[in-house]
Amino acid sequence: MPGNSRNASKRAVAKKGAAMGSGGKNRSGLKGKGRTLPADERPWHKGYSGTEKLPDKTARKQDKERRAAAAEGRAPKVGLPGSKDTTWGRAGGNAYGRQTAQRGKAPGRGGPRIAPGRRSNPTREGPELLLGRNPVNEALRAAVPATALYVAQGIDIDERVAEIVRTAGDRGIPILEISRNELDRMTGGVLHQGIGLQVPPFAYENYDDLVAAALEQTAPLLVALDGVTDPRNVGAVIRSVAAFGGHGVFMTERRAAGITATAWRTSAGAAARVPVSQVVNLTRAIKAAQQAGFTAIGLDADGETDLYQLEAAIGPLLVVVGSEGRGLSRLVGETCDLRVSIPMASDVESLNASVAAAVTLAEVSRRRTYG
Repeated sequence: MPGNSRNASKRAVAKKGAAMGSGGKNRSGLKGKGRTLPADERPWHKGYSGTEKLPDKTARKQDKERRAAAAEGRAPKVGLPGSKDTTWGRAGGNAYGRQTAQRGKAPGRGGPRIAPGRRSNPTREGPELLLGRNPVNEALRAAVPATALYVAQGIDIDERVAEIVRTAGDRGIPILEISRNELDRMTGGVLHQGIGLQVPPFAYENYDDLVAAALEQTAPLLVALDGVTDPRNVGAVIRSVAAFGGHGVFMTERRAAGITATAWRTSAGAAARVPVSQVVNLTRAIKAAQQAGFTAIGLDADGETDLYQLEAAIGPLLVVVGSEGRGLSRLVGETCDLRVSIPMASDVESLNASVAAAVTLAEVSRRRTYG
C-alpha cells in the first residue's frame, strides 16, 4: 500500500474513565496513626516506664526475642519493662564474671572481686552450655550466673532435677522447656541428660592471687598443665585436684584447652570449687611458684625419681602434667626441680595425662595423711 498507513496521532491506549470510589470501605485506611508516642509509653522501647499493660502482640514478640537470644548466647534486644537491663539472669560472685547491664559491653569485663585480693580474668569466648545433671547442679549451688536453663520435655524428674529447677527459679533464671531433639541440636549430640545451663564465659583467677591463696593453706598443692589440649583431660584433672585436696590449677592461654563446656562436664562441677588461672608463659609461672616456695615436679615416664619415693610430697608442691602426645616440653622439663615417674607393672608406654595426674595426686594425698 503506497504511503504511510500509520497514524502517529492515534491513541494507543483507551482513554481512562472516571475513577470508581470504594463506597467508604477504605475510610479507615485514610486515617492517620495519631501522635508519636514518647519513649516511656512505647512497650518495645528500653525507656518504657512499665505503667501500662504490655500489648499481647508486643509481649509475644519480646518473649520470642528473649528465647532467640538465649539460644544464640547473646543479650536480648529488649529489656524488661521499667528497666534498662538487657541481660538475663543475675550477677554472681564466684568463678564466673558478672554480666554488664549496659548494652554493647562484653559480659564479665570489670566484674567484682571473687574474694578479697582475688580478681577474675574473663575469657574472650562466648557463652557455654553446661550439660548433665551433676555439672548443672554444682554450678547452681556455686551461684554461677546463668542466662538460661533448658529442660527437655518428658525428662525423668529426680532429686537433682527438682533441685536444679527450684534453684533456677529462686534465682530468677529463665527456665525454657524444649524438645529433646532441639536440645540435641543445641549440644551437637553430646550427652546432656535432659538438662542444659547456659553460662557466660569462664573467668579465670589472677595467677599471683592463685599462688598467694594456696600458700595460705597448711600443705599447698597446685597443678600446672603443659599444653594439654583435650578439654576432657582438663576437666578430669580439675576433678582430681578437688578430690585430693589441691588448691588450684593453671595452664597457658594459647595452644592449650581452657574451661569449656566439655571441661565443665568432665569436672562434674568441680570447676566451680577449684581456682583456675591462665598464664602467658608457663616456664615463667613455674619459676615464680618456685621462688614462692613450691617444689616443682614434672611427670615424665623416664623421670629419675620414683613417685613412691617422693619426699617432697609433704611440702608445698607443684605438679606439672605434660601434654597428651609429647609430654613435658623441653624448657618446662628443665625448669622443674624433679622429674617423677610412675612405676608400672606392665609394658604400657605411658598413662593418659589426666590418669597420671590422678595417680600422682592420690599418692601425694596418701603421704601427707599417713606419712
